[in-house]
Amino acid sequence: MNNILRDRTKKFREPQRVEELGFYPFFRPIESEQSNEVIINGENVLMFGSNSYLGLTNHPKIKEASMAAVKKYGTGNAGSPFLNGTLDLHVELEYRLAKYLRKEAALLYSTGFLVNVGVIPAITSKDDIIIMDEFNHASIIEGSRLSYAKTLKYRHNDMEALEKKLKASEGAKMKLIVVDGIFSMEGDIVKLPEIVTLAKKYNATIMTDCAHAIGVIGEQGCGTPNHFGLDDEVDLIGGTFSKSLASVGGFIASDRDTINYLKHRSRSMIFSASLPASNVASVLAALDLIESEDEHIKRLWENTHFALQLCKEMNFEIGRSETPIIPIYIRDYEKTFIITTKLLEKGIFVNPVVPPAVLPEDTMLRFSIMATHTKEQIQYALEMIKKVGEQLSVETFQPV
Repeated sequence: MNNILRDRTKKFREPQRVEELGFYPFFRPIESEQSNEVIINGENVLMFGSNSYLGLTNHPKIKEASMAAVKKYGTGNAGSPFLNGTLDLHVELEYRLAKYLRKEAALLYSTGFLVNVGVIPAITSKDDIIIMDEFNHASIIEGSRLSYAKTLKYRHNDMEALEKKLKASEGAKMKLIVVDGIFSMEGDIVKLPEIVTLAKKYNATIMTDCAHAIGVIGEQGCGTPNHFGLDDEVDLIGGTFSKSLASVGGFIASDRDTINYLKHRSRSMIFSASLPASNVASVLAALDLIESEDEHIKRLWENTHFALQLCKEMNFEIGRSETPIIPIYIRDYEKTFIITTKLLEKGIFVNPVVPPAVLPEDTMLRFSIMATHTKEQIQYALEMIKKVGEQLSVETFQPV
């Protein structure tokens, strides 16, 4: 092995340090389906770390659709969509997504991450400027790094800061504003109406990543633009299938010309193998359920309102969360790991969020609600978080 590489990697010791302390919380093997309860080390554990907001990953209709697709199409497509990897199922799903999102056309990607690293550099050039929220998802950041365009960041959901960046970009050929629809760690919704107003004022293009918004907000869960009645005002809507849509993969929806352009210019789509039929069939079945039944989204929001109210009553610091993503701020690096480990011992799975995902002073537990949780499960989990936090003298847990 190259000595420089070995020297560099040997210096990376933080995971080992945390593991030696007995508090390493990542890559925990799950031995069951992704549901409101999972099995870890043979024990039942309440799952509050999943992005399966609607709880559909184990739905019998979706599993049946996936298995039927394997029987008909096999386990893979052995090629990219550009060449031999396009199935009739892919075409059907792109049509369904475009209709669902009120756009002319849509394009599939193998993951949600590949959407942003494929779309952003494909549609921008060295004469353009990308303007993004500082709390955007890592995939948006990586997509901007792959672009020849200059990138500017503005303070989270701060419209005055955004306008300053737009004013500073007036010489750009195209100004592309890229934002999360729901911010994946903070749980707040982007101020899209204000962004649309500014985009019109400064002739900017808007792209929203609705990974955490699909299935959560908007009519039939179709995302942030629809939530605000702005379907026609947002140029590109991206997202993933790995959360509410119970599968894996990603998409971008826009006008026909833009989708046609991306089909022939977006490298992460052209040079990646296409989604297996089983994944595509799962998404189609999930869309069928979402569009025909409102009970899943209704239960999700009943649980979300219940959890948010309990968090307030327990004096948790949760920022501006207004969605099923609830950040419970710890603001202490090591205590965040310790709490996560102690909660798992009590049968509760939550995700610790530490740098580089957030700033060092913003470490948190990411408490994630599903439609399939019971109110008793939510209350028990939050009470245990409160109890463990107080035992460790977490300052943000002290009574007000």
